[in-house]
Parts: sequence; structure tokens; C-alpha cells
Amino acid sequence: QVQLVESGGGLVQAGGSLRLSCTTSRSMSVFSAMAWYRQAPGKQRDLVASITNTGRTNYAEAVKGRFTISRDDAKDTVYLQMNNLKPEDTARYYCNAVEIVFSYWGRGTQVTVSS
Repeated sequence: QVQLVESGGGLVQAGGSLRLSCTTSRSMSVFSAMAWYRQAPGKQRDLVASITNTGRTNYAEAVKGRFTISRDDAKDTVYLQMNNLKPEDTARYYCNAVEIVFSYWGRGTQVTVSS
């Protein structure tokens, strides 16, 4: 059983920054990709950013230039640096890990951006 534990969420004013962390219970090297998703109340869960085990990254258009995903395999942790936050970034952010055909999820961390 793989566990993903997110942290770093909170309340921040528009224009501020937060860094989310996600630590895995298994060596991150076994996962082909790690990703961050977000879900606002009443909306579907959407991909925010992803990073493969070779370091290739992908971002949703809404966060390009503001968010950066990175990984530290020595710490089995993936990060999401979020800058210039906007009220529309308010959501619960979930960490995701993909291992061949399996997909694992954390419980999420809440990010609230006030205007």
C-alpha cells in the first residue's frame, strides 16, 4: 500500500506564494510520474502539473509561468512552488503517483487565496 502525504497548504493573499510538498511511503523511483491535481467545490479534479521520472514537466495553461513542479528523489518528495497566486487557484490540491497501471492519491491539502 502506497501512502502519499501532502503538506504546505494554507490561506494566502492574492499575489502571495505557497510551496506544497508530497512525500511518498515508497521510493519515488518506482513511479513513472508524479503530479499535482486540484479540485474546487462543485468542480472536477484537474491536472495542475506533472513530472516524469526523467524530469520532464507539464503544466496546465492556467498555471504556466506561476507554478513550478520539482522532485527530490533522495527525499521521496515532490514539490509544487506556487507564485503569484490568484483567487481562482483556491482548491484542494492532491498529489498523484503513477506506477505502470496503478494510480495513487493523497488526501489533499487546502489552498485558499483571498482577494
